Amino acid sequence: MKKPTLAITVPCYNEELCVESTVNSLIEVLRDLMAKDKINPDSFIYLVDDGSKDRTWEIISRLHEKNNLVKGAKFIKNFGNQKAHIAALLGVRELGCDCAVSIDADLQQDQWAIEKFIDKYMEGADIVSGIRNSRDTDSFLKKTTALCFYKLMNLLGVKIPVNQSDYRLVSKKTLDILSQYPEKQVFLRGFFNEIGLKNEIVNFDVKPRLYGESKFNYMTLIGLALNGITSFSITPLRIIAVLGFFMALFAFGLGVHVLIEKYIIHNTPAGWATIVVLMAFFGGLQLFCMGIIGEYLGQVYREVKARPRYIIEKELR
Repeated sequence: MKKPTLAITVPCYNEELCVESTVNSLIEVLRDLMAKDKINPDSFIYLVDDGSKDRTWEIISRLHEKNNLVKGAKFIKNFGNQKAHIAALLGVRELGCDCAVSIDADLQQDQWAIEKFIDKYMEGADIVSGIRNSRDTDSFLKKTTALCFYKLMNLLGVKIPVNQSDYRLVSKKTLDILSQYPEKQVFLRGFFNEIGLKNEIVNFDVKPRLYGESKFNYMTLIGLALNGITSFSITPLRIIAVLGFFMALFAFGLGVHVLIEKYIIHNTPAGWATIVVLMAFFGGLQLFCMGIIGEYLGQVYREVKARPRYIIEKELR
């Protein structure tokens, strides 16, 4: 296999404190791989500014003027991390590359592991997934919720390895398949594990964040989880159907019990507390089930409007 043209894609949102040092570090990685004759000299870095409110785009533009290895695009507003990842991958596909590696702008993911990704690609992998060695840099709450997320996704039929991240390499063949998916709410971790291409794993260490703060809060992560579940699994809807069936059985049994108490035993209990508890329980359960159905309806609503995933205001090629 000939040495590939590599594109490193970086989504950015309010990263003025770290974007320059990140680009310089990634240029160092590219030059090291070029010196080892593992990638083509026309390899490059592609940054997507996801509607930043700070000087992120100004810095990207200046870096582009200084070095033609740096390219990028700017969203007209903030569309979200997953959309920025997709825009970057489809953007480098149009520019021309043999494979692309996605990495976060804070560079907590070990950028030197990119060489291992390239080695796996040269061995024939179309997708090389990055798996964190540990979550020591996360708080206890974040570790726990992350583990619950992966367990829940696998329980619902979305097979995602524990501690998988959006740090991965994908081949041009994979990018071509991604371009055929018209849906607006693509959950990339599920997508890349679903399409069936040869997938290898590279383990990497996570470093402490040096500049700024993470843009992922718990509400963002909950939204990502809900998108992943509703995009790739209908199991929650089936659970609702099963719950409805057993509730109907329970209600029938309770009705039979009341009739026996009234007409055979002639001992009708007061049972006010039981009635109140049951009403509260089933009322809450119904609202929960309606909420799940609402999430799926929301997905359908977003898709049928057929609005663009994102709007690019500027692009540096």
